[in-house]
Order: sequence, then structure tokens, then C-alpha cells
Amino acid sequence: MSEQLKFTVPDECDKMLAKNFLRKNCYLSARMITQLVRKKDGIMMNEKILRTIDFVESGAEVIINLPEDRQSQITPVKGNLDICYEDSNLLIVNKPPLMPVHPVKQHQEDTLANLVAYYAAEKSENYTFRAINRLDRDTSGLVLISKDRYSANKLKNSVDKTYYAICHGKIESDGTIKAPIGLLPESKMVRHILKEGKAAITHYHIIYSSKELSFIELNLETGKTHQIRCHMASIGHPLLGDDLYGGSLEKISRQALHCGEMKIKHPITDEEFIVKAKIPNDMMQIINQIR
Repeated sequence: MSEQLKFTVPDECDKMLAKNFLRKNCYLSARMITQLVRKKDGIMMNEKILRTIDFVESGAEVIINLPEDRQSQITPVKGNLDICYEDSNLLIVNKPPLMPVHPVKQHQEDTLANLVAYYAAEKSENYTFRAINRLDRDTSGLVLISKDRYSANKLKNSVDKTYYAICHGKIESDGTIKAPIGLLPESKMVRHILKEGKAAITHYHIIYSSKELSFIELNLETGKTHQIRCHMASIGHPLLGDDLYGGSLEKISRQALHCGEMKIKHPITDEEFIVKAKIPNDMMQIINQIR
């Protein structure tokens, strides 16, 4: 997919080094800038080639001709996609539980990426599968996919996600968990609360609770692997179905975790909008019992 982006240089950026303008105002990565410099007419200002060592001028029009995506190497597989939002730059789908996002050794043709590749081909679109957020195989909910490199770069760390989970035990009040997460030397998958781990902050809010279970809403300030699962287990409330962190499989066969809402600032239009995905049936049945 080839894309042309246009920017008008604001007064406060007059005489700014082009390289800095492209990074700070156009949200281009250093790698993308290098690719554009090598491309004929990749970066233009007032119909002239703009070099990274040039200075931009107030009121000038900077045009970026993004290179076409390479042909995707993911095998297209026909399947049902629950599409919650789509335009020429973004695709947002509601991933079902028990489906990996990306192909791995054990899952080559049963992933979300395979279904998206087929769907894109049916629409005569060709773009690399770029999932901005990554959900575990067992976690259900919204996955944001960028159709171009520019949008992917601009969206990094700028999407607010709301998760919903069912935990063991009665949580008495809303709270925040601030605890660093890391791997022990002998552990390849399970995360632990470690003093030398990476900073992680999780906010949780009670929606319903009973003696045995709590249905909560979660928002993350950081996005570490297994953050919600590790944090909730660390305070004695592991997720239902999450046997890796001490949860029971009695009521549900996977961790009861769902990415249900995204607040997004569109990478091209800067318009803010919210996308939601319904909580799947396996979780709703338990939620109705709590309620």
C-alpha cells in the first residue's frame, strides 16, 4: 500500500532542522526516514527534494511519499473476522479466545494474522500485518492493526485500552498496583514481582463482586507481558482460568480476560474515537452469576 502524507510547517517550527521536524512533527522513525531518503521523491518541500540536513520553512508544505509495503509472507486463511472498525489506515477486530495473534511454530495457519491476510487479499489490499497491541492466545478482545508503517509508528504507546477480568476472591475496593515485573533466571514464561524488574502500574475498579469472585475493569499505565495476570495474582486475586498464575479452571478453560475498549487518536486525522467489543459468552455466563 502506497500512501502520501502532507504536513504544513507551523510558525514555531520555522528554521527547524528537517530531520527533527520529521521525527517530532511527522512521527517518522529513524528507520523510515532512511528509507524515504533513498526513495526518489520520498520527502519533498514545496515541490523540491527535502534533505534531512535542510531546514524547514514556516508555511511550507512537506510531502512524504511512503514506500509500498512488501508482500506479506503470512498464509491467507479464510475465516470469520469480527470487525469493529476499519478505514484506509486501520483495522480493529475483536479476537476470540484461544486464537493466537501471530503465527508461531505450533500455530502456522490458525492465527488472527492468517484471517486478516485472507480478508485483505479479498479486498485487493496488500499490507504487512502490524498488530499495535498484542493479546495472549487465551485473552479475547480488541486488536488494533495498522495498514501502513507511518500509522504503526505514530500509534505506538498512544492507545488507551480498557480490560475486563474475573478474579478469584472478593476485592473490597478499587486500587492501583505499582510493582516491577520480570523473569527469574530459571523462568522462561511466568512473570514475577522483582525489585530489579521493569516498572509496571495497573489500576483496577470493581464492577461486581461476590464472596468468591470479582468482576473488574483495568487500565494500564504500562504494557508489560502478563502484567494484569501477574499483578492480580500478586495481591491474592488471580484471574479465573489462569492456572499459570494460580487461577482455577473449574468455571472457565482460559484466563478470564478481555480487552473491551480502545480510545484512539487517529494517526492521520487526529480525531479521537472509542471502539468497544462485547465480552464473550464464556465470561458473561460467570459475570451473570456474580451479578
